[in-house]
Amino acid sequence: MKASVRRDGDGQLRPRRARTAPPRSTGVPAPDPSWAFFFDIDGTLADLAPTPSEVRLEHDLHALIRDLHHASGGALALISGRSIENVDSIFGMPRLPVAGVHGLERRNAAGHVSRHDATSAKLVHARERLVAAVSRHRGITLEDKGISLALHYRAAPALASFAHRTMRGIHSEMGSEYAILTGKKIIELKPSGKDKGEAVHEYMDEEPFRGRIPVFVGDDLTDEHGFAVVNSLGGHSIKVGSGRTAARWRLRDVRSVRVWLEQAQKETIR
Repeated sequence: MKASVRRDGDGQLRPRRARTAPPRSTGVPAPDPSWAFFFDIDGTLADLAPTPSEVRLEHDLHALIRDLHHASGGALALISGRSIENVDSIFGMPRLPVAGVHGLERRNAAGHVSRHDATSAKLVHARERLVAAVSRHRGITLEDKGISLALHYRAAPALASFAHRTMRGIHSEMGSEYAILTGKKIIELKPSGKDKGEAVHEYMDEEPFRGRIPVFVGDDLTDEHGFAVVNSLGGHSIKVGSGRTAARWRLRDVRSVRVWLEQAQKETIR
């Protein structure tokens, strides 16, 4: 069963939050290698930074992810707004399953990569306009992912209104084939029809994920799609940090995620 979603005025699909109790911050189930694991990166496995290029992983995180990937029989995937190429440059694990650009590109456990074909004159024109807009405002960064375009304003929060107004103005001219995605100090223009929840569904239809209990760990609004799907499949949804969410569990911060991952590593060593 797929999660219930709604399409808002800017064409973006968003999950309908179930009317449930707030997520529990104590008693989060210890990671079990028999599960299927899905992790966001920024704000979940790594602390947020002013720009994506400044994000750094703690020295032990590579080992924690590598060990859990091995212990779970390969049923671990990173699901990120970053491109697969960018994720590989950070983790240095080219065989790891990765859904990049919110599921618009995906590498499965066998190493096969599928990508959304987003070659479009509209996207080329949008890129030109955003480059010109960013050049006039210090502190706002354009991240060009090839198939999507994102404005980051973490280094200049006062420019939030400008970023949203600019991106939504461009989107209004592009039609329903493109959608707006918002997150923590970011607004992104991307092709419609794919999100992190859909990526979870696609993995769960494949080996070695099929038949396992899914768990999704994320921190941002874009991760709510993943939470909704995992909930619908009877899995464990874990929100990192504060804020409203459809997730059933909560971890306080990135450090808490690392401590949670260490539980799996200890069980594996025994």
